[in-house]
Amino acid sequence: MSHILTLSDRTVIQTLLKVGYSQKQIAEEVGVAPSTINYELKRCPKGYYDADQAQEDCEKKLTHRGRVFDVSTATVQWLSTGFLLVNGIMIPISAWLADNVPTKRLYLITMLIFFCGTLIAFQAHSFAALLVGRLIQAVGVGVVLPLLQIMMLEIFPANQRGQAMGLAGIVVGLAPAISPTLAGYILDHGSWRILFGMLLPIIVFVLFGALFFMKDVLPGKPSQLDLWSTITSTLGFGSLLYGFSTAGNDGWGDAKVLIALAVGLVFIALFIHRQLTMERPFLDLRFFLNKDFTVGTLLSSFVTLSMVGVEMVLPLYLQDLMDHFPFVSGLTMLPGALLIGLMSPVTGRLFDQYGIRNLAITGFAILTLGNLPFIFLSATTPEILVVFLYAVRMFGISLVLMTTITNAIPVSEFSHGTAANNTFRQIASSMVTAVMISILSNVTKAHLPGHVLKSSAPLLYANRAFEATLHGYSATFLFATLFSVAGLCLALTLKPTRR
Repeated sequence: MSHILTLSDRTVIQTLLKVGYSQKQIAEEVGVAPSTINYELKRCPKGYYDADQAQEDCEKKLTHRGRVFDVSTATVQWLSTGFLLVNGIMIPISAWLADNVPTKRLYLITMLIFFCGTLIAFQAHSFAALLVGRLIQAVGVGVVLPLLQIMMLEIFPANQRGQAMGLAGIVVGLAPAISPTLAGYILDHGSWRILFGMLLPIIVFVLFGALFFMKDVLPGKPSQLDLWSTITSTLGFGSLLYGFSTAGNDGWGDAKVLIALAVGLVFIALFIHRQLTMERPFLDLRFFLNKDFTVGTLLSSFVTLSMVGVEMVLPLYLQDLMDHFPFVSGLTMLPGALLIGLMSPVTGRLFDQYGIRNLAITGFAILTLGNLPFIFLSATTPEILVVFLYAVRMFGISLVLMTTITNAIPVSEFSHGTAANNTFRQIASSMVTAVMISILSNVTKAHLPGHVLKSSAPLLYANRAFEATLHGYSATFLFATLFSVAGLCLALTLKPTRR
């Protein structure tokens, strides 16, 4: 029976290799057959299991396309960073577009833009072309998702809006349920181009369906496009999101991070001043003066941050500490993600009947209880327990995610309310993601033993390096848990309502 090596075993192997131990000596120290050590060294590159390189190596595993185009990991990250930047810039603009462009035309144009971006990415023969395709995709996504929410809120009566947003939540829930597992399988067994190619016929089908069956459902509120608002919005939100996106890797003290954040804050201040002094603002921010809207937006942000935080860290934990490949880590998270898609219509109907308070309190309480055990995970935690705990927290999220968004949007202005809510959550998510990456990296480095110990006492160094990695993940899970606790405290302040 073959011995299953843990990350601790592999850290020991790497440490002993560096100080000159033979494979036979390493096998005796680890307590396995020499053939197991030989197999392990053939399976993975020599430097793979050094504990203080775990995060970087994991990123390299997940950036397969970087190896295809021979670019660095930092460059590859622009596929996600650039997408988030453009997506974040387009969300505030979506409010003006929804008011000024007929619904059907706007949907067809944005889906056509998304199709063009997908096609360019599918045919890309250079990293630059692939990045251009992703940025064009982000333009379409940045408008289509807010437009979906606006349409669902507009065409359904007040007593059915929860159910309508619950149906939209199926889409939101199924995407993260399927994509990690599917993408992992494709990257393990096929070409990355399939990730884009399989979308093309689906987009064509949707375009033809919209062309023949979709109607204009949003009331037009024509207004002139304010150029200064567009410029300050683009530079402000773009710079702020860029600063947060690069802070996780370059550090908060990096000059370009500080400059980007400063520029972003200045232009956002100019943007806010402009909106508050306009008779017909480009993006109406006066909604934040309404307590119900502000509380609803904070609740939806807290649940989003708690969800994004664990979803970012858990795959790294599964791959670093449990030695899973991306496909397997996706399977581990699949039941929980499927649960949120299945529960969304149910929670929507509950929202229509009972309002937000009971759902929010119950959801955040379950989410907190599901988050807490993640702080104490280790390399020996049973995998079935991880699956169960993740499913528990996703059940709590399903009670809160779409219902808090629905409750936050004011009935008078669906387009501006949706854009303001989504913009706030986008910025908060980018900021928290950067903070969590910093926590994971800094806490791990702070607990790493000195390199002198690596040669003088390699086994002790390996054990302490492994413990340092655990400290990093525990601190990051704790930070994510704080948002569910904050959401629970805020939910307790909501007044009882009947729909």
